[in-house]
Amino acid sequence: MISRIVEISSPAYVHVRQGQLLVEREGEEPAKVPLEDLGVLILDHPAIRLTQATLAACGENAVVVIASDSKHLPRSLTLPSDSNSLHGKYVAMQAAVALPTRKRLWQTIVRKKIEAQARCLARWGREVPALDRLAARVRCGDRENLEAQAARIYWSSLFGVEFGRSDSSNPLNGLLNYGYAVLRAGVARAICAAGLHPGLGLHHHNQYDAFCLADDLMEPLRPAVDSVVMAIRTGCDQELKMERAIKVQLLAVLTMPTDTDMGALPLLSALHGYATSVREEICGERGALRIPAV
Repeated sequence: MISRIVEISSPAYVHVRQGQLLVEREGEEPAKVPLEDLGVLILDHPAIRLTQATLAACGENAVVVIASDSKHLPRSLTLPSDSNSLHGKYVAMQAAVALPTRKRLWQTIVRKKIEAQARCLARWGREVPALDRLAARVRCGDRENLEAQAARIYWSSLFGVEFGRSDSSNPLNGLLNYGYAVLRAGVARAICAAGLHPGLGLHHHNQYDAFCLADDLMEPLRPAVDSVVMAIRTGCDQELKMERAIKVQLLAVLTMPTDTDMGALPLLSALHGYATSVREEICGERGALRIPAV
């Protein structure tokens, strides 16, 4: 069963009772969600009150808690600290993984990302054979930085030649950032469940980034968010704003069906097999990344 994603975007008192998450709003009956069914909890209002017992219960039930800022963008992330009994063993092996292994895994991730970008464009009737050629050329560690070359082709083909990811004034970037933050939280949750540390990356290694591995693993999945944002833009005849209806569409990325070696699975469920395959590669247990096809 897929874990539920709950977003609270109005003043509320959030607490737990008898294994249930209770959301109380003035003048309304409390909303209840079984903690065992919950996967992601998003807090998006400054007047939300949350008990310490709620945070502890979320940790015990492997629930990710996301707090948004004044611009409705996810700003903080709380993850369970002991969701795998062999966490210490796996993290030690993760920290010691050899550079050739990291480069080989990164090669696969970049190739799958470019392939996913090509599928996203094809979904919108924009066939770009150059991306398929770039994907086939990716070598160990992506020494030629084909990821960046593909990105230039991809963004101009999807949103137009004037679009740039660094343009904070473009509302499309706000939607993309929200979707990526939610996706990152789901990936980080799966990483912890697999017994790995989200801060020890394969390629990303910024000392100020606490989620380098999550940033690595989400790369081939980003086009899922891109496609949703494209759909929002296509179906919107007015100025794009971060409204509840749009956030609902972006949150649905985690429940979208993906192709895996176990058949079609919601993305949030498929992430666990993906993160586990990374751990197996790192620990020498198996040999193939199981990246969901979005």
